[in-house]
Amino acid sequence: MSIDTAKVLENLGIQSQNYGAFNGEWFGSGEVLESISPIDGKKIATVVQATTEEYEKVYSEAEKAFKEWRMVPGPKRGEIVRQIGEGLRAHKDDLGALVTLEMGKIWAEGKGEVQEMIDIADFAVGLSRQMYGRTMHSERPLHRMYEQWHPLGVIGIISAFNFPVAVWSWNAMIAAVCGDTMIWKPSPKTPLTAIACQKIAAKVFVDNGLSPAVMSLVIGETETVGEKMIHDKRLPLISATGSTRMGKRVGEVVGGRLGRTILELGGNNAIIVSNNSDMKMVTRAILFGAVGTAGQRCTSTRRVFIHEDIYDELKEKLVSAYQQVSIGNPLDEGTLMGPLIDNLAVQSMQDAITEAKSQGGTVLCGGEVLQEDFPCGNYVKPCIIEMPNQSQIVQDETFAPILYLLKFNNIEEALHSHNAVPQGLSSAMFTTNVLEAETFLSHMGSDCGIANINIGTSGAEIGGAFGGEKETGGGREAGSDSWKAYMRRQTNTINWSKELPLAQGIKFGD
Repeated sequence: MSIDTAKVLENLGIQSQNYGAFNGEWFGSGEVLESISPIDGKKIATVVQATTEEYEKVYSEAEKAFKEWRMVPGPKRGEIVRQIGEGLRAHKDDLGALVTLEMGKIWAEGKGEVQEMIDIADFAVGLSRQMYGRTMHSERPLHRMYEQWHPLGVIGIISAFNFPVAVWSWNAMIAAVCGDTMIWKPSPKTPLTAIACQKIAAKVFVDNGLSPAVMSLVIGETETVGEKMIHDKRLPLISATGSTRMGKRVGEVVGGRLGRTILELGGNNAIIVSNNSDMKMVTRAILFGAVGTAGQRCTSTRRVFIHEDIYDELKEKLVSAYQQVSIGNPLDEGTLMGPLIDNLAVQSMQDAITEAKSQGGTVLCGGEVLQEDFPCGNYVKPCIIEMPNQSQIVQDETFAPILYLLKFNNIEEALHSHNAVPQGLSSAMFTTNVLEAETFLSHMGSDCGIANINIGTSGAEIGGAFGGEKETGGGREAGSDSWKAYMRRQTNTINWSKELPLAQGIKFGD
């Protein structure tokens, strides 16, 4: 399937050169950033990045907008978010195509990512009427005690290349109905999708007579903008998605100033396959989990623990399935896996394969860099490696389509190995045995933030809180009560008597 790239860019308001800062106006005077498509290695467009001084201009308008936006009733804020969702619906195909052009995931996944934005907007609309506090009984007579939630302020959002727009929306839509304003720093590898989303949101605010600086954008270098954001005491919350190394830096700096963080970091996700499992379901789940987005999801399946009774059978099925994966232009119908984001990712994959071999691994299939008939060197074959044990390379996350197979004898052994990695994002077990399933979901089971039965590790729904434990960061985004991270809690007591009794029955003076 061919698309008219020029038409897509035109429909989304993307110019050949764009400004990277938005606070109601577009501007920028920093270094010029080129957006390179991993599909063919060619330039899509350029962005003039923001400087540290221009970050200040963005913050100033976001702060002014907050003072207005926080006083807009929650349901009215929800109505604005609803309209943003409608804007995303109207541009779904073009936005999905731009995600594919700039990031490299197949178009179906690109459009799926835009659908996530639409879904979280719908979720936030309902939430705008449900940000409940509680009423508690006071121990003092003629007193009323309750809690309420207030907007937090101007928050910072730092997103990664692999989900260039969805992660922003998980934060932005929820934060917006909570009454916050925000400054978004997207990945420098995918700046155009951020600009496109910003333009859609800004139009809605302007059409409603509101400041478009409620949702602001600053595209800039880590040293000039990223470090400024995480050190900025005026930002009470930084939500950051990326590598564990990046997250440790953000956590250290923001924690040092006693700010809040939502950290969505590395994942080294595993599936335990019992000998009481549906093999057809297992094969499909592993294939999508490991190969989808070319293994560049934080929830990608990277380890599979297989019961020894079915190990050889499942190994054969997986190798057969991998050999049928169609690799190519992600905009073409029928393509299941597109390119890696860049040559650095390709080299990282090759280094990991070499290291796995040195630690006793056997490559069962894949791993080759594809050159002939491919427009650039970002294309690889997805790789399956059989490992004798969970060595160091298996415990490290490689952001590429490498799948490690390991054999186990009993569930206790599998659970121990499953949990014996630094990361703790997503996990799954395939079994039809209720005792095994409940063990996996129990206190002695998976130590991950997401644990599934007969569903793969990838493809979380927005209705549940998304996030993980350990080096995954501990933060939560999207559904459930994740909204509370974007607000400040306040406990209130009202004395409607003519006396002044003290708590705990304390007597002080006459």
